[in-house]
Amino acid sequence: MRITRRHLAAAGALAFAALPTITHAESADEATVRKAIDDLSKAMLAADKAKLEALVADQLSYGHSAGRLETKKEFVDVIAGKKTIYKSITLNDPTVSVAGNNAIARHVFVVETETDGKPSQAKVGVMQVWVKDGGSWKLLARQAFRTG
Repeated sequence: MRITRRHLAAAGALAFAALPTITHAESADEATVRKAIDDLSKAMLAADKAKLEALVADQLSYGHSAGRLETKKEFVDVIAGKKTIYKSITLNDPTVSVAGNNAIARHVFVVETETDGKPSQAKVGVMQVWVKDGGSWKLLARQAFRTG
């Protein structure tokens, strides 16, 4: 059976529904940041330039696990220009902590991509910094790192 993005989304939804009840009540801002993170993953899968541009800050610093940094323009151009095509994105062990107009999100980023026609997979830890800008949350910084 060929696994598609639809299968992965359904499996992710089922896994999320099976999680034990969390005793910490999530704030409205935490929920909104989680939605922005989900929206960013969807925009990356769809290579949606307008949504990508709307979800990231103009000052974006996007760090890859190999140390390469991208600006907002570089990040958006690589995805929207389909230099890298995201086939699947799964975010494991997500946490979000809001401090004023800033939020820190962490997760394990599991992806299947195709770059220059070559398929690859990655599993890296990620820390993101989100900033509330005009009432909406935007990704300001992201750093990936190799996990053990």
